[in-house]
Amino acid sequence: MLDLYLRVTLLGIFLLTFVIQLYYLVAHQRSLATYRPTEELPEAKLPVSVIISARNEVKNLRENLPPILEQDYPNFEVIVVNDCSSDDSDLLLQELQQTYPHLKVVTKTEHIRFKTGKKFALTLGIKAATHEHLLFTDADCSPSSKNWITYMAGKFEHPQTQIVLGYSPYIETKNFLNSIIRFETLKTAINYLSAALNGNAYMGIGRNLAYTKSLFFASKGFAAHMHVLSGDDDLFVNQNATSANTAIEIHPDAFMYTPAKASLGGLFRQKKRHMGAGKLYRGKHRRMLSAEALSGLVFYVVFIACLVLNIEPLWVLGVFIMRWVLQLIIYSKIFKKLAAGAQLWYLPLIDFVYYIYVSVFGLIGALVKTRQWK
Repeated sequence: MLDLYLRVTLLGIFLLTFVIQLYYLVAHQRSLATYRPTEELPEAKLPVSVIISARNEVKNLRENLPPILEQDYPNFEVIVVNDCSSDDSDLLLQELQQTYPHLKVVTKTEHIRFKTGKKFALTLGIKAATHEHLLFTDADCSPSSKNWITYMAGKFEHPQTQIVLGYSPYIETKNFLNSIIRFETLKTAINYLSAALNGNAYMGIGRNLAYTKSLFFASKGFAAHMHVLSGDDDLFVNQNATSANTAIEIHPDAFMYTPAKASLGGLFRQKKRHMGAGKLYRGKHRRMLSAEALSGLVFYVVFIACLVLNIEPLWVLGVFIMRWVLQLIIYSKIFKKLAAGAQLWYLPLIDFVYYIYVSVFGLIGALVKTRQWK
Protein backbone atom coordinates (compact mmCIF):
# COMPACT_ATOMS: atom_id res chain seq x y z
CA MET A 1 0.00 0.00 0.00
CA LEU A 2 2.82 2.39 0.90
CA ASP A 3 4.57 1.51 -2.33
CA LEU A 4 1.44 2.37 -4.35
CA TYR A 5 0.96 5.63 -2.44
CA LEU A 6 4.59 6.59 -3.10
CA ARG A 7 4.29 5.81 -6.80
CA VAL A 8 1.07 7.78 -7.22
CA THR A 9 2.44 10.72 -5.22
CA LEU A 10 5.68 10.96 -7.19
CA LEU A 11 3.90 10.61 -10.52
CA GLY A 12 1.36 13.26 -9.47
CA ILE A 13 4.10 15.70 -8.45
CA PHE A 14 5.99 14.99 -11.64
CA LEU A 15 2.94 15.68 -13.79
CA LEU A 16 2.06 18.84 -11.85
CA THR A 17 5.56 20.31 -12.20
CA PHE A 18 5.55 19.39 -15.89
CA VAL A 19 2.30 21.33 -16.41
CA ILE A 20 3.70 24.35 -14.55
CA GLN A 21 6.88 24.28 -16.63
CA LEU A 22 4.79 23.89 -19.78
CA TYR A 23 2.79 26.96 -18.80
CA TYR A 24 5.89 29.11 -18.38
CA LEU A 25 7.40 27.91 -21.65
CA VAL A 26 4.30 28.41 -23.78
CA ALA A 27 2.38 31.22 -22.09
CA HIS A 28 5.38 33.34 -21.09
CA GLN A 29 8.66 32.58 -22.82
CA ARG A 30 7.24 31.90 -26.28
CA SER A 31 6.53 35.63 -26.58
CA LEU A 32 10.28 36.29 -26.66
CA ALA A 33 10.80 33.50 -29.19
CA THR A 34 8.34 35.15 -31.58
CA TYR A 35 9.48 38.72 -30.88
CA ARG A 36 11.18 40.47 -33.79
CA PRO A 37 13.95 42.85 -32.67
CA THR A 38 14.52 46.16 -34.38
CA GLU A 39 16.65 45.50 -37.47
CA GLU A 40 16.94 48.94 -39.02
CA LEU A 41 19.16 51.39 -37.18
CA PRO A 42 16.86 53.94 -35.49
CA GLU A 43 17.23 57.62 -36.25
CA ALA A 44 19.25 59.35 -33.54
CA LYS A 45 17.07 62.16 -32.19
CA LEU A 46 16.86 62.34 -28.42
CA PRO A 47 19.74 63.73 -26.34
CA VAL A 48 20.94 61.12 -23.83
CA SER A 49 22.85 61.12 -20.55
CA VAL A 50 24.87 57.94 -19.89
CA ILE A 51 25.47 57.43 -16.16
CA ILE A 52 28.14 55.21 -14.60
CA SER A 53 28.90 54.83 -10.90
CA ALA A 54 32.49 53.71 -10.28
CA ARG A 55 34.35 52.90 -7.08
CA ASN A 56 38.06 52.04 -7.46
CA GLU A 57 37.57 51.12 -11.12
CA VAL A 58 40.58 52.80 -12.71
CA LYS A 59 41.53 49.72 -14.73
CA ASN A 60 37.99 49.14 -16.01
CA LEU A 61 37.45 52.82 -16.75
CA ARG A 62 40.66 52.98 -18.77
CA GLU A 63 39.54 50.00 -20.86
CA ASN A 64 35.78 50.45 -21.15
CA LEU A 65 35.05 54.16 -20.95
CA PRO A 66 36.52 55.18 -24.36
CA PRO A 67 34.17 52.84 -26.35
CA ILE A 68 31.25 54.49 -24.56
CA LEU A 69 32.58 58.01 -25.11
CA GLU A 70 33.13 57.21 -28.79
CA GLN A 71 29.57 56.07 -29.51
CA ASP A 72 28.22 57.06 -32.92
CA TYR A 73 25.52 59.33 -31.54
CA PRO A 74 25.16 63.08 -32.16
CA ASN A 75 24.03 64.37 -28.78
CA PHE A 76 25.03 62.64 -25.57
CA GLU A 77 27.01 63.13 -22.40
CA VAL A 78 28.68 60.57 -20.16
CA ILE A 79 28.53 61.16 -16.42
CA VAL A 80 30.91 59.16 -14.24
CA VAL A 81 30.27 59.34 -10.52
CA ASN A 82 33.65 58.75 -8.89
CA ASP A 83 32.27 57.09 -5.77
CA CYS A 84 34.79 57.44 -2.93
CA SER A 85 37.61 55.93 -4.98
CA SER A 86 41.01 55.57 -3.36
CA ASP A 87 42.85 54.57 -6.55
CA ASP A 88 43.86 56.81 -9.47
CA SER A 89 40.36 57.08 -10.94
CA ASP A 90 40.30 60.86 -10.48
CA LEU A 91 43.55 61.31 -12.42
CA LEU A 92 42.37 59.08 -15.26
CA LEU A 93 39.03 60.88 -15.51
CA GLN A 94 40.75 64.27 -15.60
CA GLU A 95 42.97 63.00 -18.40
CA LEU A 96 39.99 61.66 -20.37
CA GLN A 97 38.15 64.96 -20.03
CA GLN A 98 40.91 66.62 -22.02
CA THR A 99 40.06 64.38 -24.98
CA TYR A 100 36.33 63.98 -24.48
CA PRO A 101 34.58 67.25 -23.59
CA HIS A 102 31.23 65.44 -23.23
CA LEU A 103 32.58 63.54 -20.21
CA LYS A 104 31.29 64.96 -16.94
CA VAL A 105 32.71 63.80 -13.59
CA VAL A 106 30.87 63.91 -10.29
CA THR A 107 33.11 63.20 -7.29
CA LYS A 108 31.62 61.75 -4.13
CA THR A 109 33.58 61.50 -0.89
CA GLU A 110 32.65 59.19 1.96
CA HIS A 111 31.46 60.76 5.18
CA ILE A 112 33.36 59.43 8.17
CA ARG A 113 30.13 58.59 10.01
CA PHE A 114 27.55 58.01 7.29
CA LYS A 115 28.27 55.29 4.75
CA THR A 116 26.46 55.46 1.42
CA GLY A 117 26.04 52.98 -1.40
CA LYS A 118 25.57 52.87 -5.14
CA LYS A 119 22.03 54.27 -5.08
CA PHE A 120 23.23 57.51 -3.53
CA ALA A 121 26.01 57.77 -6.13
CA LEU A 122 23.56 57.16 -8.98
CA THR A 123 21.20 59.77 -7.57
CA LEU A 124 24.02 62.31 -7.72
CA GLY A 125 24.67 61.33 -11.33
CA ILE A 126 20.98 61.66 -12.24
CA LYS A 127 20.79 65.10 -10.64
CA ALA A 128 23.84 66.15 -12.64
CA ALA A 129 22.38 64.85 -15.91
CA THR A 130 21.53 67.51 -18.48
CA HIS A 131 19.10 65.37 -20.46
CA GLU A 132 15.72 63.72 -19.79
CA HIS A 133 16.63 60.29 -21.13
CA LEU A 134 19.09 58.36 -18.97
CA LEU A 135 21.10 55.29 -19.95
CA PHE A 136 22.91 53.27 -17.29
CA THR A 137 25.81 50.84 -17.32
CA ASP A 138 28.77 49.85 -15.11
CA ALA A 139 32.49 50.54 -15.29
CA ASP A 140 33.33 46.91 -16.10
CA CYS A 141 31.01 46.87 -19.13
CA SER A 142 31.79 47.40 -22.78
CA PRO A 143 29.23 48.02 -25.56
CA SER A 144 29.03 45.53 -28.39
CA SER A 145 29.05 48.30 -31.02
CA LYS A 146 29.15 52.04 -31.61
CA ASN A 147 25.36 51.95 -31.96
CA TRP A 148 24.53 50.94 -28.39
CA ILE A 149 23.10 54.35 -27.49
CA THR A 150 21.25 54.62 -30.80
CA TYR A 151 19.34 51.36 -30.34
CA MET A 152 18.55 51.89 -26.65
CA ALA A 153 17.50 55.53 -27.12
CA GLY A 154 15.47 54.64 -30.19
CA LYS A 155 12.90 52.87 -28.02
CA PHE A 156 12.00 56.19 -26.41
CA GLU A 157 10.54 57.37 -29.71
CA HIS A 158 7.27 55.80 -28.59
CA PRO A 159 5.66 58.57 -26.52
CA GLN A 160 4.56 56.25 -23.67
CA THR A 161 7.95 54.59 -23.15
CA GLN A 162 9.69 55.55 -19.91
CA ILE A 163 11.78 52.40 -19.28
CA VAL A 164 13.92 50.41 -21.72
CA LEU A 165 15.27 47.01 -20.70
CA GLY A 166 18.47 45.94 -22.44
CA TYR A 167 20.52 42.74 -22.35
CA SER A 168 23.97 42.34 -20.83
CA PRO A 169 25.62 38.94 -21.39
CA TYR A 170 28.81 37.79 -19.74
CA ILE A 171 31.98 37.28 -21.74
CA GLU A 172 32.67 33.61 -22.43
CA THR A 173 35.67 31.86 -20.92
CA LYS A 174 36.50 28.16 -20.95
CA ASN A 175 35.40 26.87 -17.55
CA PHE A 176 32.25 25.33 -16.10
CA LEU A 177 31.59 28.12 -13.59
CA ASN A 178 31.53 30.62 -16.45
CA SER A 179 29.07 28.39 -18.34
CA ILE A 180 26.73 28.29 -15.36
CA ILE A 181 26.93 32.06 -14.82
CA ARG A 182 26.26 32.78 -18.49
CA PHE A 183 23.34 30.35 -18.58
CA GLU A 184 21.83 31.83 -15.41
CA THR A 185 22.12 35.30 -16.95
CA LEU A 186 20.49 34.00 -20.12
CA LYS A 187 17.60 32.39 -18.23
CA THR A 188 17.14 35.52 -16.13
CA ALA A 189 16.96 37.57 -19.33
CA ILE A 190 14.45 35.17 -20.86
CA ASN A 191 12.24 35.60 -17.80
CA TYR A 192 12.37 39.39 -17.44
CA LEU A 193 12.27 40.16 -21.17
CA SER A 194 9.33 37.77 -21.70
CA ALA A 195 7.52 39.29 -18.73
CA ALA A 196 7.96 42.77 -20.19
CA LEU A 197 6.57 41.62 -23.55
CA ASN A 198 3.59 40.15 -21.71
CA GLY A 199 2.89 43.46 -19.97
CA ASN A 200 4.22 42.27 -16.61
CA ALA A 201 7.75 43.74 -16.37
CA TYR A 202 9.32 43.12 -12.99
CA MET A 203 13.06 43.80 -13.28
CA GLY A 204 15.94 45.07 -15.38
CA ILE A 205 19.72 44.85 -15.33
CA GLY A 206 21.65 47.99 -14.36
CA ARG A 207 24.44 47.12 -16.77
CA ASN A 208 22.09 47.99 -19.65
CA LEU A 209 19.03 49.93 -18.57
CA ALA A 210 17.41 53.21 -19.53
CA TYR A 211 14.64 55.34 -18.07
CA THR A 212 13.53 58.94 -17.96
CA LYS A 213 14.64 61.51 -15.45
CA SER A 214 11.05 62.63 -14.86
CA LEU A 215 10.01 59.07 -13.93
CA PHE A 216 12.87 58.85 -11.45
CA PHE A 217 11.88 62.01 -9.60
CA ALA A 218 8.14 61.43 -9.89
CA SER A 219 8.58 58.10 -8.09
CA LYS A 220 10.98 59.62 -5.53
CA GLY A 221 13.92 57.71 -6.95
CA PHE A 222 15.29 54.96 -4.74
CA ALA A 223 13.64 56.26 -1.56
CA ALA A 224 11.38 53.23 -1.09
CA HIS A 225 14.37 50.85 -0.98
CA MET A 226 17.36 53.06 -0.15
CA HIS A 227 17.97 50.88 2.92
CA VAL A 228 18.72 47.90 0.62
CA LEU A 229 22.22 47.98 -0.88
CA SER A 230 21.22 46.27 -4.13
CA GLY A 231 18.18 46.95 -6.26
CA ASP A 232 19.11 50.18 -8.02
CA ASP A 233 18.01 48.41 -11.20
CA ASP A 234 15.52 45.60 -10.49
CA LEU A 235 13.69 47.22 -7.57
CA PHE A 236 13.36 50.50 -9.44
CA VAL A 237 11.86 48.69 -12.44
CA ASN A 238 9.68 46.51 -10.19
CA GLN A 239 8.31 49.63 -8.54
CA ASN A 240 7.72 51.70 -11.69
CA ALA A 241 7.22 49.45 -14.73
CA THR A 242 3.77 49.14 -16.29
CA SER A 243 2.41 47.34 -19.32
CA ALA A 244 2.42 50.63 -21.25
CA ASN A 245 5.66 52.35 -20.23
CA THR A 246 8.23 49.56 -20.68
CA ALA A 247 10.02 48.39 -23.85
CA ILE A 248 12.86 45.97 -24.54
CA GLU A 249 15.87 46.24 -26.87
CA ILE A 250 17.75 43.05 -27.81
CA HIS A 251 19.48 43.87 -31.07
CA PRO A 252 23.04 42.41 -30.87
CA ASP A 253 24.48 45.90 -31.41
CA ALA A 254 22.72 47.00 -28.22
CA PHE A 255 24.29 44.37 -25.95
CA MET A 256 26.56 45.42 -23.12
CA TYR A 257 29.22 42.81 -22.35
CA THR A 258 30.87 42.30 -18.98
CA PRO A 259 33.29 39.73 -17.47
CA ALA A 260 31.80 37.12 -15.15
CA LYS A 261 33.11 36.41 -11.68
CA ALA A 262 36.05 34.02 -11.89
CA SER A 263 35.80 32.52 -8.40
CA LEU A 264 33.08 31.06 -6.21
CA GLY A 265 33.86 33.63 -3.52
CA GLY A 266 33.30 36.56 -5.87
CA LEU A 267 30.15 34.96 -7.25
CA PHE A 268 28.84 34.34 -3.74
CA ARG A 269 29.23 38.00 -2.76
CA GLN A 270 27.60 39.17 -5.98
CA LYS A 271 24.60 36.84 -5.78
CA LYS A 272 24.15 37.55 -2.08
CA ARG A 273 23.57 41.19 -2.98
CA HIS A 274 21.31 40.48 -5.91
CA MET A 275 19.12 37.83 -4.30
CA GLY A 276 18.48 39.97 -1.23
CA ALA A 277 16.56 42.50 -3.33
CA GLY A 278 14.11 39.85 -4.52
CA LYS A 279 12.37 39.87 -1.15
CA LEU A 280 11.03 43.34 -1.97
CA TYR A 281 9.50 42.46 -5.34
CA ARG A 282 5.76 42.76 -5.68
CA GLY A 283 3.94 39.71 -4.36
CA LYS A 284 2.74 38.52 -7.77
CA HIS A 285 6.30 38.66 -9.10
CA ARG A 286 7.76 36.77 -6.14
CA ARG A 287 5.13 34.06 -6.61
CA MET A 288 5.76 33.90 -10.37
CA LEU A 289 9.53 33.52 -9.99
CA SER A 290 9.28 31.10 -7.08
CA ALA A 291 6.83 28.85 -8.93
CA GLU A 292 9.03 28.71 -12.02
CA ALA A 293 12.23 27.97 -10.09
CA LEU A 294 10.73 25.50 -7.60
CA SER A 295 8.74 23.59 -10.24
CA GLY A 296 11.88 23.24 -12.37
CA LEU A 297 13.95 21.89 -9.49
CA VAL A 298 11.25 19.48 -8.31
CA PHE A 299 10.63 18.30 -11.87
CA TYR A 300 14.24 17.16 -12.21
CA VAL A 301 14.46 15.68 -8.71
CA VAL A 302 11.28 13.64 -9.11
CA PHE A 303 12.32 12.58 -12.62
CA ILE A 304 15.55 11.12 -11.23
CA ALA A 305 13.70 9.54 -8.29
CA CYS A 306 11.22 7.84 -10.61
CA LEU A 307 14.00 6.39 -12.74
CA VAL A 308 15.96 5.17 -9.71
CA LEU A 309 12.85 3.61 -8.11
CA ASN A 310 11.69 2.18 -11.45
CA ILE A 311 8.34 4.02 -11.30
CA GLU A 312 6.87 4.03 -14.82
CA PRO A 313 10.29 4.79 -16.32
CA LEU A 314 9.17 4.82 -19.96
CA TRP A 315 6.22 7.14 -19.28
CA VAL A 316 8.36 9.45 -17.13
CA LEU A 317 11.12 9.51 -19.73
CA GLY A 318 8.56 10.31 -22.42
CA VAL A 319 7.26 13.31 -20.47
CA PHE A 320 10.83 14.49 -19.82
CA ILE A 321 11.69 14.27 -23.53
CA MET A 322 8.48 16.13 -24.40
CA ARG A 323 9.49 19.03 -22.16
CA TRP A 324 13.04 18.96 -23.47
CA VAL A 325 11.90 19.04 -27.13
CA LEU A 326 9.55 21.94 -26.39
CA GLN A 327 12.41 23.78 -24.68
CA LEU A 328 14.62 23.20 -27.71
CA ILE A 329 11.98 24.56 -30.08
CA ILE A 330 11.34 27.71 -28.06
CA TYR A 331 14.85 28.29 -26.73
CA SER A 332 16.56 27.78 -30.08
CA LYS A 333 14.91 30.96 -31.36
CA ILE A 334 15.59 32.90 -28.16
CA PHE A 335 19.20 31.76 -27.84
CA LYS A 336 19.84 32.83 -31.42
CA LYS A 337 18.39 36.29 -30.74
CA LEU A 338 20.58 36.62 -27.64
CA ALA A 339 23.75 35.39 -29.41
CA ALA A 340 23.94 32.26 -27.25
CA GLY A 341 23.27 29.49 -29.77
CA ALA A 342 26.23 27.38 -28.60
CA GLN A 343 24.74 27.02 -25.11
CA LEU A 344 21.75 25.16 -26.52
CA TRP A 345 23.92 22.04 -26.87
CA TYR A 346 24.31 21.84 -23.08
CA LEU A 347 20.65 22.48 -22.27
CA PRO A 348 19.66 19.16 -20.60
CA LEU A 349 22.62 19.17 -18.18
CA ILE A 350 23.02 22.87 -17.51
CA ASP A 351 19.27 23.44 -17.08
CA PHE A 352 19.23 21.04 -14.11
CA VAL A 353 22.33 22.65 -12.58
CA TYR A 354 20.70 26.06 -13.09
CA TYR A 355 17.68 25.18 -10.93
CA ILE A 356 19.95 23.96 -8.14
CA TYR A 357 22.02 27.14 -8.51
CA VAL A 358 19.09 29.58 -8.27
CA SER A 359 17.50 27.65 -5.40
CA VAL A 360 20.69 27.72 -3.34
CA PHE A 361 21.35 31.41 -3.95
CA GLY A 362 17.69 32.24 -3.42
CA LEU A 363 17.91 30.65 0.02
CA ILE A 364 21.14 32.51 0.74
CA GLY A 365 19.54 35.79 -0.31
CA ALA A 366 16.63 35.19 2.03
CA LEU A 367 18.77 34.36 5.05
CA VAL A 368 22.02 36.32 4.72
CA LYS A 369 22.42 40.09 4.75
CA THR A 370 25.16 41.99 2.97
CA ARG A 371 26.68 45.27 4.09
CA GLN A 372 28.62 46.38 1.03
CA TRP A 373 27.56 47.13 -2.55
CA LYS A 374 30.99 46.37 -3.97
